[in-house]
Amino acid sequence: MVVSFIPKIANQKQSTKKQTLLLYELIKNYSLSFSRKLISLLIFFGVWHFLCTIDFNFGINFVFVPTPIEVINAFFQFINDSPLIHIKASILRVIGGFITGSIFGIILGLFIGSSKLVEDLVSTPLELLRPIPAVAWIPLAILMFPDAESGMYYITFVGAFYPILISTQKAVESTLSDRLMIRVGQSLGANQLHLFTDIVIPSSLPGISAGLVIGMGNAWFCLVTAEIIAGRFGIGYKTWESYVISEYPPIVMGMILIGLLGSLSSFLVLKFTNSLMPWREISKNGL
Repeated sequence: MVVSFIPKIANQKQSTKKQTLLLYELIKNYSLSFSRKLISLLIFFGVWHFLCTIDFNFGINFVFVPTPIEVINAFFQFINDSPLIHIKASILRVIGGFITGSIFGIILGLFIGSSKLVEDLVSTPLELLRPIPAVAWIPLAILMFPDAESGMYYITFVGAFYPILISTQKAVESTLSDRLMIRVGQSLGANQLHLFTDIVIPSSLPGISAGLVIGMGNAWFCLVTAEIIAGRFGIGYKTWESYVISEYPPIVMGMILIGLLGSLSSFLVLKFTNSLMPWREISKNGL
């Protein structure tokens, strides 16, 4: 009996050793990636500070650009002046427009990408409206909606809607072009509904995920435009207000804060969509 347990103990030790090595390799890879990102960030701020210090003026004028230290001081001043009202207003506008744009963009993209009839009926009007920039929608949004807040929600919706729509449509069309998967599903007895839910949608998820990430970033871009024109609160409004009174450090502080919030929200969207695709693994260590 004792002898029979020896191989089991040896296998357990070997398995534990493998798990330890895998954990060590994972920590090593993440540490290396984090170090690279930190170094690139330090180089970026170092070059920025250096160009401001020497008053670089060759093609690009850094004479009036605030240094990173001045921007940090402006950030602490912003923190002391009740910043939550501006941050909360901007985040709620982006979330509202993004969620609405995601729902309509994904549903329409799925139908347009899979149905020639739906594409013929709705593609042309959408393509006519798609190139219109966010700033051009502001006067019409003020006329269409009862208050400026609703208009800003609409503009963020427009910013998120089109990237999600186009990405979803192209992802579905790419999936349908691969007839092998469709034929395999049909040979296994899948009907049209099962083909759509079990093959087309899962295969389109990577493209939909990319559209959602781009749509989130575009929603932030359009929000700033809307807040500059029609807002009373928000990070975009605060940035424009600083420009009007010629306070340059708060302008850069607002830009960086928008970038941070936009990057964080895009990262969360990417993580959420990746959790829906546990079968998908990406390696960037070479072919």
